[in-house]
Amino acid sequence: MYTQEDIRQIEERGTSMQTVEAQVERFAKGFPWLDIVAAATPEAGINVLDEKALAEAVAYADSAKVAGKCKFVPASGAASRMFKDIFAGMAKLEEGSSLDADAAASKLAAKIKDFAFYTDEMFGEPEDSDAYRLSVTQKVLTDKGLGYGSKPKGVIRFHRYADGECRTAFAEHLVEGQDYMRNADGSVNLTVTISPEHKELFEAAYAEVKEKYEAKYGVKYNIRFTYQDKATDTIAVDMENKPFRTAEGTLLFRPAGHGALIHNLNKVEEELVSIKNIDNVAYERLLPVTAQYKKALMGKCLMLRDQIFKYIEALDNGASEALCAEVEAFMQKEFCVTLPACADKAAALREKLNRPIRVCGMVRNLGEPGGGPFIVRDAQGATSLQILESVQINKADEAASKMLSEATHFNPVDIVCCLKDKDGKNFNLLEHVDDNAGFISSKSFQGRELKALELPGLWNGAMSDWNTSFIEVPVETFNPVKVVLDLLRPAHQA
Repeated sequence: MYTQEDIRQIEERGTSMQTVEAQVERFAKGFPWLDIVAAATPEAGINVLDEKALAEAVAYADSAKVAGKCKFVPASGAASRMFKDIFAGMAKLEEGSSLDADAAASKLAAKIKDFAFYTDEMFGEPEDSDAYRLSVTQKVLTDKGLGYGSKPKGVIRFHRYADGECRTAFAEHLVEGQDYMRNADGSVNLTVTISPEHKELFEAAYAEVKEKYEAKYGVKYNIRFTYQDKATDTIAVDMENKPFRTAEGTLLFRPAGHGALIHNLNKVEEELVSIKNIDNVAYERLLPVTAQYKKALMGKCLMLRDQIFKYIEALDNGASEALCAEVEAFMQKEFCVTLPACADKAAALREKLNRPIRVCGMVRNLGEPGGGPFIVRDAQGATSLQILESVQINKADEAASKMLSEATHFNPVDIVCCLKDKDGKNFNLLEHVDDNAGFISSKSFQGRELKALELPGLWNGAMSDWNTSFIEVPVETFNPVKVVLDLLRPAHQA
């Protein structure tokens, strides 16, 4: 099945034949459906903070000792999906077809002055004509203008301020970081995952605002741009589960989704990490509520950390039946963790306590795309809180489908993590990944169908074995820009 040239190609990518063969076998046997116990709701699994609890969590975040903070921002890839509908409209216009007024490209042209990337020199006054629509789409997407169709979402200008400043999504993350991720020495650490070909664009976007923001906010930024390792790409197969070969005869490898970023996160040295996608930002006027709830997530995470460390120390000093019962009740209350019967309850509890912690913000379900919070049972019979994508749920199972419909919240990727153990050592995050939590998707390449393997997602299976807590956060903290017209929403307008 594999030639010497294949083996050379595999090894040059930094992977192994054993890994590739295991991936091909995974296509054949698939992934098991997850055993869902129930949707996580405010009744069980999602903590809704009242004013007192919110204030206490924020205060704890401000006072607790932390071995460094870091903002982790997944920002890999181009913004092609953000402009998918605009590309489609441009193609029709270039063919000589006319567009309806409700087409995405028509709306972009009609509202062009409301976008932060508008300039009079480039776009002029809006006109109700296909010729103007074509001009706008070409100037937004191609090298005839901004070239946004091939640039990363992070360097696209999202917001225009009254003083004339136009901020990129990346710049807004810098502004957020100085508010709620400032270290005791006044530094702000950001790890931003990007594609190598976009490094110069991000460096230019950073250079444009670095000195200005450091002076304005009285901080010092430490930026680390990291890449998704090619070694984490997965092999593609054809519809018969045989390695897919390109027209040139070489094996095809594809990026394996955001789950590959667990390797990047594993290299972060700071203890407290905030994870938020590059496109989930808003005008600075909304920063107070965003920062308040981000600090609440941090405070809750640190409270859990400190209680866990106390319990581990207590168990190490002698585990009484009463102590085990107390720890078990704590695990059930905070993490929805229940353990099956075992011979050594104290050892089992300690093992469950001693792992990374994540506290995830959850937003009331408003129909936005994204995974949801559930209580899941693993192969050993233990339950825990997990974030699931719909493709991981067997919709042919009536009970599972019912629980999916009963979900009250969804995952906006608003996560705070504690990555160090009681002795101050970083956990090896790769030891806490559920390899059975990936999924297979259908794609195409060179006009041919193929199957692609998605690694367990960063906030799904890659964090499956963590201690997880869900906190309700207000919808005002969730303002993603999935398509360019989302920039017309109130959170992105002055």
